[in-house]
Amino acid sequence: MNILDDEEREIIEAFDNDTLKQAEDASMIRSQHQTYAEAMFKKDARINIRLSSRDLRGLQKKALAEGIPYQTLVASIIHKYIEGRLHEER
Repeated sequence: MNILDDEEREIIEAFDNDTLKQAEDASMIRSQHQTYAEAMFKKDARINIRLSSRDLRGLQKKALAEGIPYQTLVASIIHKYIEGRLHEER
């Protein structure tokens, strides 16, 4: 089930009607996000961990659904946790 809020519907309608406009500072924002992404996924250290096969399969399924390699997903989860942006649902 895909439920969209008003803003999301407005964006889709603008795209469908070819009235979607690019922000004036879009190239600067794109450049900033590219820099963030490169820094986040810079692979300059290696770790080895042991997981249960069940957890590994779960990670691989989640990564497949996201369209990314499972090791990238693990790195992203760790990064978000370190940055304080990964929280448990209560």
